Amino acid sequence: MTKKFRPQTPSQRELVLESHAQLTKGATPEKSLLVSKQRTNGRNHHGRVTCRHLGGGHKRFYRVIDFARDKEEIPAKVASIQYDPNRTAHIALLHYADGEKRYILAPEGLKVGDQVQTSDKEIYDIGCCMRMKHMPLGSVIHNIEMKPGKGGQLVRSAGLSAQLMAKSGGYVTLKMPSGEVRLINENCRATFGAVSNAERILRVEGKAGRRRWMGVRPTVRGTAMNPVDHPHGGGEGKHNGYLPQTPWSMYTKGYRTRSKRKTLKWIIKDRRK
Repeated sequence: MTKKFRPQTPSQRELVLESHAQLTKGATPEKSLLVSKQRTNGRNHHGRVTCRHLGGGHKRFYRVIDFARDKEEIPAKVASIQYDPNRTAHIALLHYADGEKRYILAPEGLKVGDQVQTSDKEIYDIGCCMRMKHMPLGSVIHNIEMKPGKGGQLVRSAGLSAQLMAKSGGYVTLKMPSGEVRLINENCRATFGAVSNAERILRVEGKAGRRRWMGVRPTVRGTAMNPVDHPHGGGEGKHNGYLPQTPWSMYTKGYRTRSKRKTLKWIIKDRRK
């Protein structure tokens, strides 16, 4: 459930936040898995802005997440479900039987005290990880590798999940959250379940200051600029007789920017079709 506030201020009339009922109360970050996070605020090594609208925001520590899930045949107990300021999904702290602690992406429905592990045996519980060639067809999965052993790169945002549709010729067919259908090596690992915090998509910040806390600076519309500053700028009053472009005159809203060096042979069905 989302959480609506009784308005004490004008900004709270629109404010909608996701419920954190899944999080473990009183849980603190595991210090051994925290790394200091250096900010660039969108600047390069010359100090010039290369990514607009970034800067400020609250300080954060980076939580080291185990995307590879390469600790095989060792059971782990879920110690807590925690908030991570660096991502939309919640994270789960695992205590392995050999004493090691690791963070993983928390799937929806995972609870404190549950047991998970990485194994190719027939253990199909939520949060368990295995190679996709051993998974049953129709499985709902997330944190999917693109190359065996590289670690999960696909389907990691809040509420997302992919579906295992078929297996043949050393590859599995996946239906991605975007609607794309593609092939991936069957020896790649994935985790059972959908990513937690699906209510994140319903969030309404309510005020500009809340975006500033997150490190997002104001965005000025191109139509509000002068012709020297943006392709949409200038003109007498409001007008909309232009093709949508970036400030550097690259077409947007439909213009494909995928590199032509990349192959399309693994994509069976395009997400746009």
